[in-house]
Amino acid sequence: MSDQTTQPEEKGFFEKVKETIESLWEGTKDTAEDVKEAAEEKIEDIKEKVAAKKATATKKAAPTKTEAAKKANVVTTKAKNAVSQVKAKAETKAKAITAKAKDEAATAKKAVADVKAKAATKAKTITAKAKTEAAEAKKAIASKTAKATTSVKKKAAATAK
Repeated sequence: MSDQTTQPEEKGFFEKVKETIESLWEGTKDTAEDVKEAAEEKIEDIKEKVAAKKATATKKAAPTKTEAAKKANVVTTKAKNAVSQVKAKAETKAKAITAKAKDEAATAKKAVADVKAKAATKAKTITAKAKTEAAEAKKAIASKTAKATTSVKKKAAATAK
């Protein structure tokens, strides 16, 4: 027979925490990339509108360019704010998960220490009881052996007379 189990090995607590943090980080990266892409598309749209307005209005070319730059700056600022908020949320969640993992690990360590202490106490009690019983058994055997020896000596002395 084989000593190997046929069931899949269960994941440990820290592997689960690690996977959770990784999934949060991946989600954050995806969101940041989406926001960045949206900002780039908006900037391209604004640049196209500015180019179209330049062609049609020659007198208002300078004000339109500055307005487009302002709008591009606003969009860029919004995108940066969104990215920083997403990162902050991800960091907060990661810190909370890490703290919870540390607390649970400490609780598990304490439980293990308690079990070890109880087992050590129980082992000491059993050892002491076994020593006591062994000593009592040795005394009883010694007593019976002494009695048997004495009776054999008496019989031998009686038959020798």
